Parts: sequence; structure tokens; C-alpha cells
Amino acid sequence: MIYIDNRQDKLKIDDNILKNVNDIIEYALKEEGVNIDTEISVIFIDNDEIRNINKDQRNIDRVTDVLSFPMLNYPKGKVYKDVYKNNNFSPADLNEGRLVLGDIVLSLERAKEQSEEYGHSLLREVCYLTIHSVLHLLGYDHMEEEERSIMRQREEKILEKFNITREV
Repeated sequence: MIYIDNRQDKLKIDDNILKNVNDIIEYALKEEGVNIDTEISVIFIDNDEIRNINKDQRNIDRVTDVLSFPMLNYPKGKVYKDVYKNNNFSPADLNEGRLVLGDIVLSLERAKEQSEEYGHSLLREVCYLTIHSVLHLLGYDHMEEEERSIMRQREEKILEKFNITREV
């Protein structure tokens, strides 16, 4: 189950963006081998709110575009399909039979700014940030160059499936 909650009022978000966010999450989960019902929350907020969350949660007092709060633990260098391919979850990982993957908090205001900076659509930026965050929920990281390369390839492959390219 994907919960999308718009908690900001600075930008109107259209149904096309909401549908694409939902569809891209579902597709990414299948592509990454998640074969159990899941829960993911996507919360749209503004720059002030994401700055507050970034400061509270990470001690970084600045605006960011997206924050991921994974609920599963992964050994270093391992992702969902490496660790949970046999659905070996603890009862604490489940809510009413659904695997709780985590929360995505996305600043629509920052996404709009970045879409203008990079010369593509708000749809492309929101979908990119969403898939980026979903991959974090599934254990991907980008702290080291090799990890960054793998994660970027996964992001682009998933976006290409939806014909959401840098030009869109």
C-alpha cells in the first residue's frame, strides 16, 4: 500500500504526478524483487518543513530535496533482494501482513526549484526523487563511488521504463 500525503500548500500537485509516483513505486518494488504486500508513505512538504526535519533527524540545518526513512536494516553493501529474498521478516517488520518499508519525505518546493535548475519538468524531478528514495528504502546507498554508480543505473533504468528522461 502506498500512502501519499500532501502536507504543503505552496505548489499544486496534479493527478498525473500522483499517478506516476504511485506507479513508479509499484514498478520499482517488483523490479527489486519485493514479492510481498508493502507499506510506503510519501509525504510532500515545503522547504521550511524539510529543513526542520533535516535538522532534527540529521543535524544538518539546510533545505534538502528528499529524505528517506527506511524501516528495514541492511548489512553494509547489501540491498533488499540480497537479504530478504526468502521473505524472512520478523513480525515487527509487518503491519497487518504488509511489510513496512519506510517513509519518503519530499519537498515539492525544492523539487520545483531543481526542475528549473536542470531544465526538465516537475514530473521528472518528483519521479526521480521518489525512485531515489525508494531505492534507499531498499538498502541502496551512494556514499561510495561504486554504490553511487549502481544506484544511478537502477534509477535511470526504472525512469526509462516510464519514458521519464532528463529531457522530460
